[in-house]
Amino acid sequence: MSFKKEFAWGAATASFQIEGAITEDGKGLSVWDVLSHKKGFVEDNHTGDVACDHYHRFKEDVQLMKQMGLKAYRFSVSWPRVLPNGIGKVNEKGLGFYDQLVDELLANGIEPYVTLFHWDFPNELFLRGDFLNPDSSDWFAEYTKVVVERLSDRVTNWMTLNEPQCYAILGHEVGQHAPGLSMAQPYVLQVIHNMLLAHGKAVQVIRKYAKKKPVIGYAPVFGYIAPRTDSKEDICLAKEAMFRCTEEAGFGFSEPWWNTPIYKGHYPEDGLKLWGQWLPKIGQDDMKTICQPLDFFGFNFYRSAVTAGYQDGKPDLGVVHKVGHPQTAFDWEVTPEGFYHVVKALYERYELPLCITENGLANQDWVSLDGKVHDPQRIDFLHRYLKSLKKAASEGVDVMGYMHWSLMDNFEWASGYNKRFGLIYVDYETQNRILKDSAYWYKTVIETNGECL
Repeated sequence: MSFKKEFAWGAATASFQIEGAITEDGKGLSVWDVLSHKKGFVEDNHTGDVACDHYHRFKEDVQLMKQMGLKAYRFSVSWPRVLPNGIGKVNEKGLGFYDQLVDELLANGIEPYVTLFHWDFPNELFLRGDFLNPDSSDWFAEYTKVVVERLSDRVTNWMTLNEPQCYAILGHEVGQHAPGLSMAQPYVLQVIHNMLLAHGKAVQVIRKYAKKKPVIGYAPVFGYIAPRTDSKEDICLAKEAMFRCTEEAGFGFSEPWWNTPIYKGHYPEDGLKLWGQWLPKIGQDDMKTICQPLDFFGFNFYRSAVTAGYQDGKPDLGVVHKVGHPQTAFDWEVTPEGFYHVVKALYERYELPLCITENGLANQDWVSLDGKVHDPQRIDFLHRYLKSLKKAASEGVDVMGYMHWSLMDNFEWASGYNKRFGLIYVDYETQNRILKDSAYWYKTVIETNGECL
């Protein structure tokens, strides 16, 4: 048994990482536009000013998608490109860009999957408090309504937030990402709560204003834990560990801290025991607003950083992988076996169709003497992960789609242009694009609907 006939084989990008044109046609600044210009904030002082120049080259990029045989393309909308001040006056040229992109995708047989927020928060709203502001979820709802009213006659698939865990923690507690803050726990928990409210209100807006019946989810990332062996005991222990709030993972990357409010309508009891004293004031209807019915469970998966198993009959948690374990150029562990177990566990827990919203490999790719880009590690990585996904699907897990990260090499946040995730090689000096070997390999996978795996 392979993947179902209507399986969405796709690739993903984020607006700030590829679009460039940071002030063109009336676009407002985002927190990433500002912070990437702070000396030393990004490796080698790279900025997203031009990135992959997708804003001007989207038609060329869609043709490359078609050449690869993609069935789906997941992209994010830049909030300040559509609403330069974050709220208020709409920038018609900016909104028109996404109008044209959707039309171009559909004309070439590619289904658009729209993500509303992938970290490029409007700078004008940051100056008013960012997600600390009690009005922030209403700001996001207003923005969502603008996008939905324009695109929903053609767009069916929607995601509210991409990895809000990273925006909240890396951006507000660690300070490694924009907006570059290092705040105390009570403030970060307020940011999280308001992001959860923003998600819930966005779902309500999509349901109310969508012109086509929408399919809605979001795209989180967590601290995934793999069983050390395939024994029933180790698998159960790994699941218990992943679905538990812990000080080690923190409220930012403990899976239940986000998903229990979104899917169950309350904060998890074990999390409240750890962090309840810092919890912000919760409005009477907040949890009801946050807990909106979703159509699929989306998640980004790159690694299972630690393992769980029994040692001498005792639970042994949080053990790192063996010395010499395969790693990517980001020093992330290659764990396709963990991917299989996580897919199974999430489907069992949430009983919703799964969408792999991101999965991919950071690699050191370059153009070879023959003018091609040979990336055998990416092919091997994808083969292993897709085989794991296929195995889970064959065992009854309802998987609706797989979005490879990324369509093309791009601005990799604090790492600048020094890490390459793409199926398409980008020469940042000339903006020349080259399909890598992995793009052709992925095309075969798509054409056979995974039968070649």
